[in-house]
Amino acid sequence: MTLFNRQLFSLLAAALLLSACAETPETAEQLEERARGIHERVITLDTHNDISVSNFTDERNYTMDLETQVNIPKMVAGGLDVTWLVVYTGQGDLDEAGYAAAWENAVSKFEAIHWLAEEKAPDQIEIAYTSDHVRKIVGEGKRVAMIAIENAYPVGLDLDNIRQFAEWGGRYMSLSHNGHSQFADSNTGERDSVWLYQGLSDLGKQAIGEMNKWGIMVDLSHPSKKSNMQSMELSRAPVMASHSAARGLNDVSRNLDDEELMALKENGGVVQTVAFRSYVASDKNSAYQEAIGALRAEIAEEMGVEMISSRREFFQMSEDERAAYMEAVAPVNAAADERMGEIDAKPVDVADFVDHIDYLVDLIGIDHVGISSDFDGGGGVDGWNDASETFNVTHELVRRGYTEEEIGKMWSGNLLRVLDDVQRIASEIQAEG
Repeated sequence: MTLFNRQLFSLLAAALLLSACAETPETAEQLEERARGIHERVITLDTHNDISVSNFTDERNYTMDLETQVNIPKMVAGGLDVTWLVVYTGQGDLDEAGYAAAWENAVSKFEAIHWLAEEKAPDQIEIAYTSDHVRKIVGEGKRVAMIAIENAYPVGLDLDNIRQFAEWGGRYMSLSHNGHSQFADSNTGERDSVWLYQGLSDLGKQAIGEMNKWGIMVDLSHPSKKSNMQSMELSRAPVMASHSAARGLNDVSRNLDDEELMALKENGGVVQTVAFRSYVASDKNSAYQEAIGALRAEIAEEMGVEMISSRREFFQMSEDERAAYMEAVAPVNAAADERMGEIDAKPVDVADFVDHIDYLVDLIGIDHVGISSDFDGGGGVDGWNDASETFNVTHELVRRGYTEEEIGKMWSGNLLRVLDDVQRIASEIQAEG
């Protein structure tokens, strides 16, 4: 069913129901109240939230309402029950020194997550290892942390480290990130047509088997299409894409195309639709950013402030230089915020994001679609720009006619079903010896 037909069907069904029951139409206030009830009853789960270990100290941590998009106060405010905290490692050299540094980085993030849940705030947040753990922790009124590994680079060449990551609570892992790893080609090969393996390496194919054995979901969000298609062919268990949108709506390499999505459906997996502006609507986002940039440049010129030309230039500055620059441009940004009404372009918003959910549901079915933000990793759209605004997603889904059962599947049911299947198959493989 197309998006247009879905909306038409919803309107016709509503009209028939109203005619039959002779009831007045639901008001906006009543719809919002109904949506809030659904939001409170379902388990809301976001599969991709990046972290920095600097936010896991006694002086600065997620029990505080930091400027981060995700922390416990924001989760409580927005009714977000489950956050997957990400052990992310950027791609480096494929050599002994690179693997050692990657391992050290990964260990530090695992330790940070465990410290938060087990030492700092065990009364507020707890790590879940299974779907039953999720439901138990939510039932106790606490927030849930789950652990993901973004980029298998820290595994190095020793596949036993996959079992170690599973023991530390890792429940999904991507075989590459932005850059080819020892396991798989990355989606970034599309930029320069340079590939290492034409999909998975031999070690990557072995890694799929180890992940199946130890109950770690295979994440398709960053590897290349060939890597993903081979992963789905090899995996004995369902796979997932932790933070990707539909390439059929926005043609960027980080999104999954229809062939990948149909293979994922056949595999029994789930795609966690990502609220990342440039993946949701690249052209709209570019137009909006250009408009904001032009406005800031105009204001900076009026104030006599020299603006840098790129993010790269900013990150090449020393820490002191960055601090001085931020202080200098603060008045420019404040003035720009006050004059945003002058901009004709519109930001990518929750409705644009849910367009991708509609597309995916129409293509592969409600049982294979989930939700993710990529908060603190570049994600967020207008209306869902941090965890405190999580209700707005449910509100838009209700507005479009999704039922409570369907919304529950997308917020958590589908992902937890895949996790259950992966862990059941892992037990079967281990029993085989």
